[in-house]
Amino acid sequence: QVQLVESGGGLVQAGGSLRLSCAASGRTFGGYAMGWFRQAQEKEREFVAVINWSGNSITYADSVKGRFTISRDNAKNTVYLQMSSLKPDDTAVYYCTAGRLVSLAQRAYDYWGQGTQVTVSS
Repeated sequence: QVQLVESGGGLVQAGGSLRLSCAASGRTFGGYAMGWFRQAQEKEREFVAVINWSGNSITYADSVKGRFTISRDNAKNTVYLQMSSLKPDDTAVYYCTAGRLVSLAQRAYDYWGQGTQVTVSS
């Protein structure tokens, strides 16, 4: 059974930092792109960042560009999201995802984690 398990969420003050991790298990994700989406309360889920298998293709949402960094360790089947200069608007449940295509669209992804809550206080 494929599992994506996120960790690292929590409560942080505005301007602070958090690092999210997503560990994949149950199959090999060779060739898979991995990404992060987020969903704030009463809002639709939105794209945050995606990284391809080799790590040489990365795309960020405009809202996080320059503040968030996505990376991956293929030996550990893990993807990370380093979040800095956090704002209250970053408050959301953050979801890890894996798929064969590098895409900004949710429908392109095959596997999803359960999500981890990030709350940024003002």
